[in-house]
Amino acid sequence: MTEERFTAALAALSRPSGGSESLTEPILGIIPVTGASVSTIGELLGMESVEASDAIIRRIDELQFDMSEGPCWDAVERGEPILEPDFRHRPRGMWPRFSEGVRVHDVGALFAVPVSLGTLRVGAIDLYHRDPIELDDEAIRRLLIFGGVIGRRVLRRALESTPDAADEVSGGGRHSRYRIHQAAGFVIAQLGVTADDALLLLQARAFSTGSSMEEIAEQILEKRLTFSVTGAVIEDRT
Repeated sequence: MTEERFTAALAALSRPSGGSESLTEPILGIIPVTGASVSTIGELLGMESVEASDAIIRRIDELQFDMSEGPCWDAVERGEPILEPDFRHRPRGMWPRFSEGVRVHDVGALFAVPVSLGTLRVGAIDLYHRDPIELDDEAIRRLLIFGGVIGRRVLRRALESTPDAADEVSGGGRHSRYRIHQAAGFVIAQLGVTADDALLLLQARAFSTGSSMEEIAEQILEKRLTFSVTGAVIEDRT
């Protein structure tokens, strides 16, 4: 039954929803914690709390952004789960300012996993529980899968306000389409993503910089722009 619920949760997160469906409710239906949030970190999508299930997890996100430290930062930097099963009594992380801010809240355990697209990490899922709690290997595996599915949803949400961006791949001249797909091939090689995800990343970069996809494609093909796995965008203007 649990596996069926997990499959249903993945299906809910994978559906095109026009931005109306929750990102955190499917997670909380599977992972036994009190609250969850989804945030973006890095140059591609900026730093933002995309969704938080309650006021405490929203405050946890705010503290991490303000202090530039905490489990979400480590999850993005390391590309692995950050587990604090007894944060209240036996914290493992070295986050002095963040930890001091969280202690005033009813937080017994903290967890974070990367939100990713292939090897590109664009944010994190943060979770907390009121009491100390251990997550088993299966729960962690499911969280990592959630992170991959949510990575695509977050990118698509960012592009919803610019529907014309998607038309640039199929529209325009033959040369323009060829250059965009050629640049997508570079991104596939850099990050190990699918062709569809590579095009999604080109759209996201074009959206965030106010550029056309053809302009972004030329920057990539001229090796003036690359993506790092931590979500940073590296530009070489020399």
